[in-house]
Amino acid sequence: MRILLTGAAGFIGSHVADLLVDEGHEVVALDALLPQAHGDEPPDWVRRHDLVRGDVRDGELLDRLLPGVDVVCHQAAMVGHGLDPSDAPAYAGHNDYGTAVLLAAMHRAGVTRLVLASSMVVYGEGRYTCAGHGVVRPAPRRPDDLAAGRYDPRCPRCAGELRWTRVPEDAPLEPRSTYAASKLAQEHLAAAWARQTGGGGWALRYHNVYGPRMPRDTPYAGVASLFRSALAAGRAPQVLEDGRQQRDFVHVTDVAWANLLAMVADQPAGMVPVNVCSGEPHPVGELARQLAAAMGGPEPVIVGGARPADVRHVVADPGRAAQLLGFTARVGFADGVTAFATDPLREPAVLRREPAALPVPA
Repeated sequence: MRILLTGAAGFIGSHVADLLVDEGHEVVALDALLPQAHGDEPPDWVRRHDLVRGDVRDGELLDRLLPGVDVVCHQAAMVGHGLDPSDAPAYAGHNDYGTAVLLAAMHRAGVTRLVLASSMVVYGEGRYTCAGHGVVRPAPRRPDDLAAGRYDPRCPRCAGELRWTRVPEDAPLEPRSTYAASKLAQEHLAAAWARQTGGGGWALRYHNVYGPRMPRDTPYAGVASLFRSALAAGRAPQVLEDGRQQRDFVHVTDVAWANLLAMVADQPAGMVPVNVCSGEPHPVGELARQLAAAMGGPEPVIVGGARPADVRHVVADPGRAAQLLGFTARVGFADGVTAFATDPLREPAVLRREPAALPVPA
């Protein structure tokens, strides 16, 4: 197949590019090399690919790249919590306007297959059950509870304790951050494109991805990278809340494998969301402890507190990915985290505000 891969120089995109080429596919590799994740030059590990440096918001460029493409794998995005709400125009511009430009260009070129990188952040809080009321959407966590170290959400009907359970793809969606809102908007835009054109594909909701080539020393990095950066500097990892918040940590090579399976699968009718996860939940504090042990560093420090957009537990149901794509994660938590202690990471880029280029039309 001939595949247009956006974000091909990124953490996940570069692994997808390598796997596709190794499997005999032709990759048209596109990346804007955003300053939040890159320096002025692409990283060494993408030099094997003929990288096109360009912006997914450039419709004329896409019109030159898309003829002959069988499927688009859209990884390009601004990621992470970011700095503050002043990041919102950049998130909307890159993630949402960029996706709209891409979908329009796909329509012009007659490309009807899409694999979209989405995220577990679209769920907000995970799924919870109450002993008396069954599955419920938890009440918002109150500031006074957080200040007192009461981190688990309560039942909105009886204020009773809740038990977390696995989140299926049909769970209610409630983005809690600018990034999360932009990822959900990408899904909606892709679903509208599919209905209007007869196209289809997969919205891969990544859970907590980690592994080699992860960016470091940036507010846009994931928690595994932040812990490792602290340990490499001889500092104890700082764990928010009580460290017991549950996440699903999935290795980046498994995420690349899920993308390949989605690209070669039969095209579904419309856009189908799929959790991409390990199926093995672990507390965030356990990640910090295991990484500290692997690196011979200081024990993590539990610091309490919670950021406004943080959620308590998000644990994925892996069933749909196994059923529809034949995907099951292959890298176990212990092996993956131990390897991550010495994995090559992306060097920090100079963090700067970007100008408001390529404005979104009113």
